[in-house]
Amino acid sequence: MKNISKLFLAIFTTLAIISCQKEEEIGPNDKNSVTLEFDNRVGDQKLVLGTTKAKNAAGEEFTVTKLNYFVSNIALKKENGEVVKFSDQYFLVRQSEANSLNITLKDVPAANYTGLTYTIGVDSLKSISDVSQRTGVLDPASYGADNMYWSWNSGYIFFKMEGTSPAIPANNMMGMTQYEFHIGGFGGRTAMTTNNLKTLNFTFSAATVRKDIAPAIHIINDVTKVFSAKNQISIAKSYMIHAPAAGTVIAENYAQSFIVDHVHNDKD
Repeated sequence: MKNISKLFLAIFTTLAIISCQKEEEIGPNDKNSVTLEFDNRVGDQKLVLGTTKAKNAAGEEFTVTKLNYFVSNIALKKENGEVVKFSDQYFLVRQSEANSLNITLKDVPAANYTGLTYTIGVDSLKSISDVSQRTGVLDPASYGADNMYWSWNSGYIFFKMEGTSPAIPANNMMGMTQYEFHIGGFGGRTAMTTNNLKTLNFTFSAATVRKDIAPAIHIINDVTKVFSAKNQISIAKSYMIHAPAAGTVIAENYAQSFIVDHVHNDKD
């Protein structure tokens, strides 16, 4: 009787192992999507444009009325070190447009991914390409009043953050009623100029892509760090930053304002 019980246990264990192996099998053509979920926050608060109030490291109160940034050169790294690149894909995240906060990468080969890379900005090659090759979110004519392209500087505004603050001097020479951080600069076309392109790298617990699993990578961007992650910015002293050279201190800050918070591995 004991031998029969042991036999059944062995058979059950073997079947369980085979079942698990089948579940983990990855076909050579298995693919699915991966979504990057951008969650813009002000400290531990959800960012509500024009409403959420906070103080920066200098003790200055502020709100955010506009937040836009380009995301490009995305790559996912498998746990075995292989990198899958999503070339020539550009996205514009706008806090005012809920749909833009989720970036979907299609036809991602099934694997376990433990790394993510992307750039805030538009690379130099695309920036200097013929305008006919810059379509979709790269079309300078597509922004309307919310311009993300400097015609005077022939370049994209990689990161735009605007808002209100009582720290802005009342009688400032520029007549400014809000702070404006417009950051660009791809390094120059014919001569070396300011390069504010920032490539961010993250590691995390595995995003499991399978033919029936489409992971979502949840990314938090804490805009309070735009004022202080590396360089402390005072709104009272720097309430208008539009030139690439002046924007380097802001770019160095937002390069550290993004983190991967968690990964969802949910079945379709």
